[in-house]
Amino acid sequence: MNDGCNEGRDEGNDVMLNEHGFSSDEQGSFGEGSVDASKIRPTMQSVAKAAGVSLKTVSRVVNNEPNVGIDTREKVSKAIEELSFRRNDLARNLRQGQISTTIGLIIEDIANPFYSNIAHGVEKVAQRYHYMVIISNSEENAQREQELSNALFRRRVAGLLIVPASHDHSYLLPEARLGTPIIFLDRPPDHLYTDTILLDNRGGARKGIEHLIAHGHRRIGVIGGDPQVYSGAERLAGYREALAAHAIPYDEALLCSNRDEPLKAQEAVYELLTLADPPTALFTTNNRISIAVIRALYSMQRQVALVGFDDFELAELLPVPITVIAHDAAALGEQAAELLFARLHGDDRLPQHLIIPTELVVRGSGELPPE
Repeated sequence: MNDGCNEGRDEGNDVMLNEHGFSSDEQGSFGEGSVDASKIRPTMQSVAKAAGVSLKTVSRVVNNEPNVGIDTREKVSKAIEELSFRRNDLARNLRQGQISTTIGLIIEDIANPFYSNIAHGVEKVAQRYHYMVIISNSEENAQREQELSNALFRRRVAGLLIVPASHDHSYLLPEARLGTPIIFLDRPPDHLYTDTILLDNRGGARKGIEHLIAHGHRRIGVIGGDPQVYSGAERLAGYREALAAHAIPYDEALLCSNRDEPLKAQEAVYELLTLADPPTALFTTNNRISIAVIRALYSMQRQVALVGFDDFELAELLPVPITVIAHDAAALGEQAAELLFARLHGDDRLPQHLIIPTELVVRGSGELPPE
């Protein structure tokens, strides 16, 4: 094997190394007289010069190959340690046309506990397979999602896990045809037939609304995000299904959409509770909106029944503990990663469509009766 040996000739005697351990080609890439050895990452040429051996010998030691004497191996290992040399796996893989032992994960925003839990689940599985995860945030921007995907593919990731922001994923087709596994989480892809793992958004919302109806509520306000996003649309569908099942008319005035920003969510509370015929209960479609709504209710010194989709930290410790539709976001990440590694290990079943269940957690706020 000659891993890492394309940088120089066999025995290294024909490779001219300067006083910093760089070949003439490497020296030129930094400009004449501009090299500061303390600020340049050491190369295998640097190690070869320090150990007094050939590039081929360094390559054999770095790649743990046989046919290297004990004394020579120790001499090279000492030079590697003193120079803090690290093998460039990306460059090595690119030379050999191989993928890397990394996978990519694109989520909306790592600051959101929902997505950080997904990332934690993915990393837990990746560690077991001795892979690293490159995590990127799309910020709910379709163009950024595509740019991030392409950047990860250029780095030869073994597979991609993605919470999509785009409404057209045909740009992923060339990579999928090359055999790179692509798994979608939380939202399904558009124009791409591939593995998908989702929450039971519709069923969870329906459970939450039916719980409020069971406690006497007929006018239930909804404060949600973008209704065009798959998860938001499904949760609204669950709301409407629950109303229809109990012969409760749907009232557009009770729906406040595009309220993901905290101030807009708080404004929605004021708007709904000052209607001529206000709701007696509220349903929030994600954890961040729930927190903003609680702040608004506190500032208004109002108490209405509340059920939120997504659990959140300290929800059970509030003066009136919050009833939520809970789910295991980490399990969502784990199952997606397990499916990706199954694909990498030869699983050639048709694309899978898996659903993660949700659970109604009764704590107090969803059981308040109508005022």
